[in-house]
Amino acid sequence: MNTPSAAPSSPASTAAPATAPVPTPGGPGRRGSLGPVGLVLAGGVSVQFGGALAVTLIPRAGALGVVTLRLLAAAIVLMVVCRPRLRGHSRTDWGTVVVFGITMAAMNGLFYQSVARIPLGPAVTLEVLGPLALSVLASRRAINMLWAGLALAGVFLLGGGGFSSLDPTGVAFALGAGAMWATYIVFSARTGRRFPQADGLALAMAVAALVFLPLGIAEAGVKLLDPTTVALGSAVAVLSSVLPYTLELLALRRLPASTFAILMSLEPAVAATAGFLVLHQALSATEAAAIALVIAASMGAVRTQVGRGKAKGLDG
Repeated sequence: MNTPSAAPSSPASTAAPATAPVPTPGGPGRRGSLGPVGLVLAGGVSVQFGGALAVTLIPRAGALGVVTLRLLAAAIVLMVVCRPRLRGHSRTDWGTVVVFGITMAAMNGLFYQSVARIPLGPAVTLEVLGPLALSVLASRRAINMLWAGLALAGVFLLGGGGFSSLDPTGVAFALGAGAMWATYIVFSARTGRRFPQADGLALAMAVAALVFLPLGIAEAGVKLLDPTTVALGSAVAVLSSVLPYTLELLALRRLPASTFAILMSLEPAVAATAGFLVLHQALSATEAAAIALVIAASMGAVRTQVGRGKAKGLDG
């Protein structure tokens, strides 16, 4: 699962800043845009293959243990790299970052409980419905009913008309993770406004790790101290958090927000590919069609949101 950086990295969040620079034809070049696009795609591949690695680690440490290792390793790296200032913040600042961290912990916990029960591709597809719903609701345009309809059709297909082919508990966890992802987007933006650079993200990650630590210890116990488990958990943290955050941060300096959001909409497809290559989780034709519908809905919602922002800019 992608845990977006302080600059939101989901369809709903990245569509919002419609004032992001859009390269002009023949300007710093379409050729130059291949660089940041490649960074985003590499980040997406890293996230989903990190998720696939996490699934293989679940039998060793349990879903809660894996989340604990990932959050702890990511928090340590981010705190060392960012060295956030602890003094000089208001009570509201700390309240925002604490809620952000708790939301991050819940999002990760629910998602890993989901992939412990259902394949990675369908889990990410269901999870992305959270940001998609937020994007549709924020836009308030009639055309978004079309995107919502496409997404619902995809969910219907994915569940075989009643989720008979997927574990209902796993489905519920994935949908819960999607709701937390939408909440994450809101508090990611608030945290970004209150803390410089990635300081808020580092502090929130530390809060998430501390919140989750008792749960991980309760489920995994001394297994969390096993060197192999720690090494694999650290690899998950690097693949799913540290590396994608770095690549996305570099890409966002040169890539229009609309392009970035559309690329992030491809995550369910990347997740399905990672699930197939690493976990041998093959998709049926119906499941593949369902994922394609959700991706199309996500892309459509992003383009509608960006188009609306451009229209407002012209009117102004």
